[in-house]
Amino acid sequence: MGQQTWKGAAREVGRSALRHKVLTAIIAVCVAGSLIAIGVVGSASGQAASGHGAQPAAPVAAPAFSLPLLGHESGQQVALSTYRGRPLIVNFFASWCEPCQTETPLLAKFYRSQKGAVALVGLDENDTLGHATSFTRADGVSYPVGWDPNFTVASAYGVNALPQTFFLNSRHQIVDRVFGQVTLARLNQGIARATAGG
Repeated sequence: MGQQTWKGAAREVGRSALRHKVLTAIIAVCVAGSLIAIGVVGSASGQAASGHGAQPAAPVAAPAFSLPLLGHESGQQVALSTYRGRPLIVNFFASWCEPCQTETPLLAKFYRSQKGAVALVGLDENDTLGHATSFTRADGVSYPVGWDPNFTVASAYGVNALPQTFFLNSRHQIVDRVFGQVTLARLNQGIARATAGG
């Protein structure tokens, strides 16, 4: 009693190894599940960041801004306060940004088609004055563009990549945001959110 034969010991070692394999398999499944969950969350975040946009959980106040009006040397400004009481689209872009080179003509055409019914401002970020001016002229931009060479306003809005478009309601709260190149469908969706509830 209290002794174990070689055969019994071998059997016990086998059982122990089997228990260890089962436990290892369970741990591996848990780790794999966690990695998949992290991947799904990361993928969803990446999709938002890559351009389709995300509506903020609750509207937040848009930071105020006042910038020199691009193409005018008379001290004119593009300021958020100018649009008090009106919904507003704020588009952050630059002449050197490849997606902006496709997006800006779309915005220019959209703005002309609205004939003043929609307020839109562009904010040219981290650009040279000459490039910014020639870029907006070439694309037929007729909406006001503020020049922000030091990325000051973009930083205040949390913009770390271009382009990005914000939709503000009449109280100048951010109700929608598009990361990356905006489409006509997303413009219409953003405007609907900005004008909802009057």
